[in-house]
Amino acid sequence: MKRFATLLILFLVLFASGGMVFAQNATTTTAAPAASAPAAASTNAWTASAAVPAPAPAQPFDTGATAWMIVASAIVLMMTIPGLAFYYGGLVRRKNVLSTMMHSFGIAAIVSVQWVVIGYSLAFGHSDGPLSPFIGGFKWAFLNGIGPYDPSPYVDPVAATHLVPHYIYIMFQAMFAIITPALISGAFAERIKFGGFALFITLWATIVYDPVAHWVWSADGWLGKLGALDFAGGTVVHMNSGVAGLACALLLGRRRMPEGTSTPPHNVPFVILGAALLWVGWFGFNAGSGVGADGLAASAFLVTNTATAMAALTWMFMDVLFHGKPTTVGAATGAVAGLVAITPASGFVNVAGSLVIGIVVSVVCYLAVALLKPAAKYDDALDAFGVHAIGGAWGAIGTGLFATAMIQPGINGLIYGNPRQMLFQFADIGAVLVYSFVVTTILFKLVDWLVGIKVTPREENIGLDLTQHDEKAYTVID
Repeated sequence: MKRFATLLILFLVLFASGGMVFAQNATTTTAAPAASAPAAASTNAWTASAAVPAPAPAQPFDTGATAWMIVASAIVLMMTIPGLAFYYGGLVRRKNVLSTMMHSFGIAAIVSVQWVVIGYSLAFGHSDGPLSPFIGGFKWAFLNGIGPYDPSPYVDPVAATHLVPHYIYIMFQAMFAIITPALISGAFAERIKFGGFALFITLWATIVYDPVAHWVWSADGWLGKLGALDFAGGTVVHMNSGVAGLACALLLGRRRMPEGTSTPPHNVPFVILGAALLWVGWFGFNAGSGVGADGLAASAFLVTNTATAMAALTWMFMDVLFHGKPTTVGAATGAVAGLVAITPASGFVNVAGSLVIGIVVSVVCYLAVALLKPAAKYDDALDAFGVHAIGGAWGAIGTGLFATAMIQPGINGLIYGNPRQMLFQFADIGAVLVYSFVVTTILFKLVDWLVGIKVTPREENIGLDLTQHDEKAYTVID
């Protein structure tokens, strides 16, 4: 019965709210520019396409920018599957590796559907009245009114003539919507039911991620209009997911193991492989966020790599300082922390700023993971809060400190004479922190009440691979 309820609620969330849009907006569909009529009808796709010229946008698409955004979208998806799946899968115990990897894979499927049904419309669409700064409307539900030849309304902030198809921008942003809830899964790894997880993720993507993305990135969003800077998701993606992860970890409670027992990674090569895929994919994440193939993309590419390398080196130094030797898991964690911190700043800071951001993020995240978590006794299994929330918050602060008009004209931070920018950055941090924590807590309790979300002690002891998926990652052949 509970499984049926889960599937029913998922269906209602995905389709019921958006279904009304066709009745409300039946006349809003934007037709592509008229094409010339075919000379003769044809049942052959190739000859038909040759006979009927493709409709063109009012301004031609920038083919270089379009090609780059297709590639960027693909490698951002690679960050989640297989990158994050391997990274998190290697960090857990062997009896939970498949369930952990399934979280990333399942989210890719769930959010891909949610995004085209209602998510993109809520995040980047327009609504009328007082709700406009806080949430989009239903106009673009099911991508109603958007055609393959429509240009994206969101363009390169430096070179506004770099038009790309709206569909490409939708796909690019879909990859951000996918990885954000996937990052949360690191906090509740090894102790959550898959059915409850699927329902929670669907609700969270709709009620938490979509509104926050609207606040910061949409044309109407209140934080974006206020002046908060978040180039690629320091608060929208990383702080949002990390704070939600902390809420989930607190509500789920600790895993069943003796006090003080550690759970070393069961497969360190998986961790390194996952971190390497994340590092490569992050170039699409950050350099693609300018929606163009130009100098801004080049700058974001450069500072992303620089901050990541600096953070990895700093974490290794911290390992040597406190434990005598650098560790591969530590280097991978430091690299991920650097990627997180440079995300909001990548379109605004120069190389010098990226180096400082990379150094500081490893120090603060190392302290959060090594000191804060044990002291507070919360079980953030794979450090979603310690790396993504803390790293994302520092990245937002670093953006306010080191933004320079050399990268984007007219945008300076504190170091370059604009102390007011720090107020906007702290407003962004505070709003996302409070909203994400409070609403995540409510959604978690709702899902737990509806279908149950925590596995039983017996299921946890056996392992989630067997109890949730009836599979084993590793087999022994006699």
